[in-house]
Amino acid sequence: MIRVLIERRIVEGLEQPYEEAVTGMMQAIIQAPGFLSGESLRNVDQPQHHYILSAWQSRAAWDRWLFSRARRQALDAIRPFLEEPERITILEPVSSQRTP
Repeated sequence: MIRVLIERRIVEGLEQPYEEAVTGMMQAIIQAPGFLSGESLRNVDQPQHHYILSAWQSRAAWDRWLFSRARRQALDAIRPFLEEPERITILEPVSSQRTP
């Protein structure tokens, strides 16, 4: 399993239209094969700074979504609200160490 963190800076004053558009994107992502879960978050101190955190069965599942037509269409819908291009970070679990 991997997790994907997407960081987006939203143009000030366009947070509401962005949130409406990203809701549609989340509806599309739910149907993607290999998608496990996701949530949309906002920085409390910087309301224009938004994050999407999603979990995927594998890197291959994420890559299929990343390069899919559905994602391109969803990204086109939110692009007018972005101050800069989104940043994507792919994360994997680190083996946990137990404390005695």
